[in-house]
Amino acid sequence: MKKQYVVGVDIGTTSTKALVYNEKGGILGQHAVEYPFYTPHPAWVEQDPDEILHAVITSIKYSIEKSGINPEEILTVSFSSAMHSLIAMDDNGNALTRSITWADSRAQKYAEELKANGLGKEIFSRTGTPIHPMSPLLKILWFKEEATDIFKQTSKYISIKEYVFYRFFKKYIVDYSIASATGMFNLYELDWDQGALDLLELSISQLSKPMDTIALVEGLDPKYANKMGLSTDTPFTLGASDGVLANLGVNAIKPGVVAATIGTSGAVRAVTNKPVIDPKQRLFCYALTSDKWVVGGAINNGGIMYRWMRDELASAEVETAKRLGIDPYEILGQIAENIPAGSDGLIFFPFLTGERAPEWNANARGMFFGVSIMHKREHIIRAVLEGVIYRMNSVAIALEELLGPIQKVQATGGFARSTLWRQIMSDVMNKEVEVPLSVESSAFGAALLGFYATGKITSLDIVDELIETKHTHQPIADNVIKYQELMEIYIRVYHKVKDEFDSIASYQKKYVK
Repeated sequence: MKKQYVVGVDIGTTSTKALVYNEKGGILGQHAVEYPFYTPHPAWVEQDPDEILHAVITSIKYSIEKSGINPEEILTVSFSSAMHSLIAMDDNGNALTRSITWADSRAQKYAEELKANGLGKEIFSRTGTPIHPMSPLLKILWFKEEATDIFKQTSKYISIKEYVFYRFFKKYIVDYSIASATGMFNLYELDWDQGALDLLELSISQLSKPMDTIALVEGLDPKYANKMGLSTDTPFTLGASDGVLANLGVNAIKPGVVAATIGTSGAVRAVTNKPVIDPKQRLFCYALTSDKWVVGGAINNGGIMYRWMRDELASAEVETAKRLGIDPYEILGQIAENIPAGSDGLIFFPFLTGERAPEWNANARGMFFGVSIMHKREHIIRAVLEGVIYRMNSVAIALEELLGPIQKVQATGGFARSTLWRQIMSDVMNKEVEVPLSVESSAFGAALLGFYATGKITSLDIVDELIETKHTHQPIADNVIKYQELMEIYIRVYHKVKDEFDSIASYQKKYVK
């Protein structure tokens, strides 16, 4: 029987999705399973690794069933995964902790210390991962200093993807991409960084074996093969992280083309053929394959800002949407469209969950600036949408400084469903913005990597032939002028108040329970 299909699996922050693809990029079947966060203490954001494992199994099983294909026709199952997760494992392969997510900021104190003593800059220069509490480097340092019992018991520190592969194959392996986002991986040697290990007092045996993202893994446990409806000889492609695969999945792998993704969070990324380290420590550098690298920056506050606004400031619109049987965001978008570009001088700083690129300040806090008596709720709605894009543009400005001019933006993520939000991105960035037809860019990127790993395609450049454009936006000249002026104000205000972020964060930690 001809093997011709690939299952692309994306282990995301809030759900796992599996999609069955043919060689032309067509989707034959898909399924998604959601899971919750757990926040037992302030700044702790965790997930249950077994709930995610179940989601992976279930999504694969039902995506194949919905596709109607014979499982024997599957070439490989290829993986994308969210970055920066950490699980401590004991000698017997049992988890000592939940999966600590990228959003967890318990290690903030240690990030500040590393930045202050200069050691952080040294480690960043080799690993390309900014010094921030999101990174496993800082999380392990927190365990070393504040959870010594777990630190002493830990046999392996792994990510959620490594946990899934360990359960499926009884092997501790990690792809270059996930490894390169830990803060412990030397980009130039493609191996664990000895300086980082010395800081943490870890041995290399406590980390998984790094492997190429196109590595094929065989020997699937029959128990799990049966649960997923797969043959035990189905090879799995190790795959990469969701961010770098999104670039591949939206055809943003050529010079001058960037991927801009806004889901819960957001990111702007470009592909290079060698590691590029930002001397100002604003941008990350992660592996896509052994010869392709992704440089960019992620922001904490993307679509989550729109959801916050909907939940906290738009109860009337939500009720109206319920009565009309439509999406509340559709009504909010229509309201915001009635306000001119720039929201009549109202600027929103979207730091409700701290901030990553380009400042990497976990203590950053949100604010509205320029509020006057003329401003109404509809101004606030539009300002929130604009504020997220201002932050995305801050990352784009840093990217252009490092890699050269950006010619085109390939946009993806939940925000791409909003015509207004797409146009705001085009106007603020003053770039052409294209939205591919397929919105599941990370899963598609994983599938392409799977076709490449199995030899079904000989070059990743084939993505040129597979990507169809759904929407194209050109910047509107009058709006560009307004946004350029507001962007300058935005940057100046940020730098004038940033020293007070620590003060207000300290106040909140002291009094807000």
